[in-house]
Amino acid sequence: MSARTCPAVLVSAPASGQGKTLVTAALARAWRNRGLTVQAFKCGPDFIDSMILQVATGRPVYNLDLGMCGLADAQAQLYHAAQQADVIIAEGVMGLYDGTPSTADIAKAFNLPVALVIDASGMAQTFAAVAHGLYDFEPSLLRAGVIANKVGSTGHASMLKEAISNHSKQSPSGNDATPWLGALLKDAQLSLPERHLGLHLAHEISDIEQRIEAAAQMLGDDLPLPPTVRFAAPEVQALPRLLEGKTIAVARDAAFCFIYPANIDCLKALGANVIYFSALDDVALPEADAYWIPGGYPELHLDRIQQNMRMQVSLKAAKQDGKPILAECGGMMALGQRINGSPTFDVIAGESTMQTKLQGLGTQHVTTPQGTIGAHTFHYGQFQSSLTPAHVANSKYRQGEAVYVDGSVTASFLHFYFPSNPVMAAQFFLS
Repeated sequence: MSARTCPAVLVSAPASGQGKTLVTAALARAWRNRGLTVQAFKCGPDFIDSMILQVATGRPVYNLDLGMCGLADAQAQLYHAAQQADVIIAEGVMGLYDGTPSTADIAKAFNLPVALVIDASGMAQTFAAVAHGLYDFEPSLLRAGVIANKVGSTGHASMLKEAISNHSKQSPSGNDATPWLGALLKDAQLSLPERHLGLHLAHEISDIEQRIEAAAQMLGDDLPLPPTVRFAAPEVQALPRLLEGKTIAVARDAAFCFIYPANIDCLKALGANVIYFSALDDVALPEADAYWIPGGYPELHLDRIQQNMRMQVSLKAAKQDGKPILAECGGMMALGQRINGSPTFDVIAGESTMQTKLQGLGTQHVTTPQGTIGAHTFHYGQFQSSLTPAHVANSKYRQGEAVYVDGSVTASFLHFYFPSNPVMAAQFFLS
């Protein structure tokens, strides 16, 4: 396979909370409004920002994460996108240089031009100093331009644009001067509501379409395309059809929705037929060979879980029949006996309580005789269980998460990334 080229940009910022997600969505929508096919990515293991970007683009959003997903996976995802899209846009994670690996590391790995979103509240000429400082910290980064967020007026925006122009200069690596890409006014309608795990889910924001469209219109109709990037072809490795003829039913509803699109693709590449159901609304599991209850917000839907005891009967019957069930994070909490004292599906031993402080965060890896698989954890819940962990994940910074096996159920706070080890991922769904 030969390399592919496509206009591409990575959107980053000095820190979290600068407005990257809405600005990335606005950029994507502005290009989509011109009839272009826009493929969005989210750097890091986040689910929630991806849902916002999916609304903006109308396409599934994939993750780029050198720790959890790996370099080869990111290369394959970008190459595939370059074959189908007119423009590629990726939203960074945290600040540009935060984390190991960082957003900047992803930009350097694939030669992605970096656009900076900077909250300009209370700033004038210092805005230019922040922008140029971020670029000059790593001179090899390509400059896609800057977007000022939360500006006070059109006059304020003009002042910021002039500051960028006056202080723009050739970087040591010979990159072009920093382009001005536009500004978004400070407006409650140009922000996104948040909760303990981050932004509200896209379907919970009733006017999400209007917010994205308003921001896109503010960037203007003449927004230039980003520079063209060359994406190298990945090594192609055919996956063994370990799940050939198997039907895997995946819970997907308001409570269970943290699903990496790449995981679905991986299951299909392994030969599986993937179907969906609602653990909140359906009264029984669909007929399938295995089940996957992903993470989400079951703690926000306890009344509906309690009212659907027929689903509890169906889940217990599937376990008794030895059908494999993978329960991740919120899925594990819901399959336990209680959340915050309220009864849940009672399929595995254990109960959860929500805490005010973060209980788990970061990339982790689980190693078994079948190999090592990448995963991510981010939760405020605690799970107390009499079960003995079958495995404990490896983590650089925090205690590794437990992986429990109770009969045919595998449960953990971890969100597994199946493409990091497809053969091992298949084992979750095989008897």
